Amino acid sequence: MADLTLRGLTVTSGDRTLVRDVDLDVAAGERVLLVGPSGAGKSTVLRALAGLLDDQVDAVGDVRLDGRAAAPGEIGLLVQDPLDAVVAETAGRDTAFGPENAGLDRAATWRRVARAHRAARFTAGRDREVATLSGGERQRLALAGTLAADPAVLLLDEPTSMLDAPTAAAVRAAVLDAVRDPARTRSLVVVDHDLAGWAPHVDRVVVLGADGRVAADGPPATTRTGDDLWWPGRGAPDPVDVPAGLLAPVLAVSGDALRGEGLGLVSTRRSLRPRPPVTVLAGVDVRLPAGALTPVTGDSGSGKSSLLRVLAGLVRPTGRLLAASELAGARGRRAPHAWTSAELAARTGWVPQFPEHTFVAATVAEEVDVTARVLGRGTARGRALLDLLGLAGHAHVNPFRLSGGEQRRLALASALAAGPAVLLADEPTVGQDRGTWAVVTGLLAAAARDGAAVAVSTHDERLVGGARGVHLRAGTTAARGEAA
Repeated sequence: MADLTLRGLTVTSGDRTLVRDVDLDVAAGERVLLVGPSGAGKSTVLRALAGLLDDQVDAVGDVRLDGRAAAPGEIGLLVQDPLDAVVAETAGRDTAFGPENAGLDRAATWRRVARAHRAARFTAGRDREVATLSGGERQRLALAGTLAADPAVLLLDEPTSMLDAPTAAAVRAAVLDAVRDPARTRSLVVVDHDLAGWAPHVDRVVVLGADGRVAADGPPATTRTGDDLWWPGRGAPDPVDVPAGLLAPVLAVSGDALRGEGLGLVSTRRSLRPRPPVTVLAGVDVRLPAGALTPVTGDSGSGKSSLLRVLAGLVRPTGRLLAASELAGARGRRAPHAWTSAELAARTGWVPQFPEHTFVAATVAEEVDVTARVLGRGTARGRALLDLLGLAGHAHVNPFRLSGGEQRRLALASALAAGPAVLLADEPTVGQDRGTWAVVTGLLAAAARDGAAVAVSTHDERLVGGARGVHLRAGTTAARGEAA
């Protein structure tokens, strides 16, 4: 057990101040929840505590563990994007990285791996290829890797953001069990927008304000600073009003924009070691009506992201997938996976689970307009979308320097700016505070109102509401609430 202290942390990137004059004390065994609006600098603080700020920022401050510099492995950081933590091809080898570097022998390493997988509720198996895991499964694998290193301090950045509610509760319980383990009591600093889930289990809540300073620090029951935070008991705000017609598709569609019957997908990977194929989707039926928002729901790992990739024309499924005749293109090809890249860009907006996968420009202003410019569709929508999403002030910032929540908003703005007839958004509300959530949901609703077919993969029940859509269970369509 060890006391963690942070003094005078100020981090700047170009002309942006990410955090300013942050002091933080975490006593040995203490559990702290670090919260704040999207873009307040929460992830920056965690990276500073772990000594992992990159050379693209200027930082001033001092981090001490029991009054000294932390030794390698004493502070474990679970980063926001689990892909950033992947170091091996298979789940077992990935989790074994920490124990092996600590000098454990083979038998002890694999015992540590098995214990970490159980603790993180990672059930895909140690031989599973990491590339075939869902976002939620990768999140649990990253947690297992952090636990396997056996750190004295756990720093967790949005550890449950991409998980369904039961799995999130199980992972949260696993984290708390690891912190309370009598054989290895740990300190915990967790960043999460799910205040209701964590508040009963932490000793303190530290609130970062929009200016990057500490705005409040106290017990969960009495600390309620920040109107945009998801404090327990606060319901979802109303989606913001978006000007009518702003998001109207360039290619108008009537009826079903996309219709899939018996869709299937089998994942196969070429490697030096033969791997058995993995069935990702089987017998999935889906309709995306123009002018409607269709939620795609299901447990973590049920195939939601894979279905969106199929609908986006990025992979070829089995079964039948047809687009409306208005989208068939000059050659009359109605299967999206048969379209050219230009045809896909002109018809479909895709917001992936990891938004940085779409970034190709050097600044936010360039990124929001890149597809619209290529298609010759103008840039007026992009400017309006940046204003609505609170990103206009970051116009000259590199997209990769944004926070996770800001990156998701930028990816959504870029997809909408080109006027797509079909919008496919994967977990678009992850990492959003109440204010930015209201804008994101307002834009999704407005795109449907203006005539687009909108499909949203999500665990966010506030977004789904009573809307009917596609519910997946183990890669097949099922009724919501249907028993496994």
